[in-house]
Amino acid sequence: MAIAAMSFVACTEKRDLRIACVGDSITEGMGIEWQSENSYPAQLDKKLGDGFEVMNLGRSSTTMMIDGDFPYWSAKEFTDVFRYHPDLIIIKLGTNDAKLKQWNPAKYRESYQHTIDTFLTITPKPDIMLCKAVPPQQTRWEITDSIVNGEVNPIVEELAKKNNLKLIDLYEAVGHKEELFVKDGIHPNAAGAAVMAEEVAKFVRDFAKSKK
Repeated sequence: MAIAAMSFVACTEKRDLRIACVGDSITEGMGIEWQSENSYPAQLDKKLGDGFEVMNLGRSSTTMMIDGDFPYWSAKEFTDVFRYHPDLIIIKLGTNDAKLKQWNPAKYRESYQHTIDTFLTITPKPDIMLCKAVPPQQTRWEITDSIVNGEVNPIVEELAKKNNLKLIDLYEAVGHKEELFVKDGIHPNAAGAAVMAEEVAKFVRDFAKSKK
């Protein structure tokens, strides 16, 4: 397993199954001490063990909406997804889109579908899994649970069904448990990230079995 350094060296030998975790600050690990050890992608890497390589490609403040205040498309991490040539891409974007000042269901849906289609142009074609956003424990930065759970997550569920992609329900997995979040109530702490990692790991293990 490896998460510390990204390697783009071509190799003909059998390599570990590569997993790219796409997301915002919740994926990046904002608010968590020792992100490189305790972010959800880092903990996912540990839980999966040998035969897997997890890359944390989360970028703080990013949106799925291409015309959002900081679209993931404009971040270096977006380009890194293509350079990494992952076998599996796990997408968890939507929390920042849910801000009242910019939330637009139609644009979110359109941008999400465009992102899925664009990632599928990677060669060899990766598999993709979508994640429901975790529940905000309080309203902060105009991010409300009513929009996250009532509007963002239903669109994610809709797109997973439309594109025949696995859906990881991090909303229910983490739940409304303040002890799993840092003080801002938006970002999971190390314990919350562990819950996320374990839920994602279940799907990744099943994916790996299907590829054998």
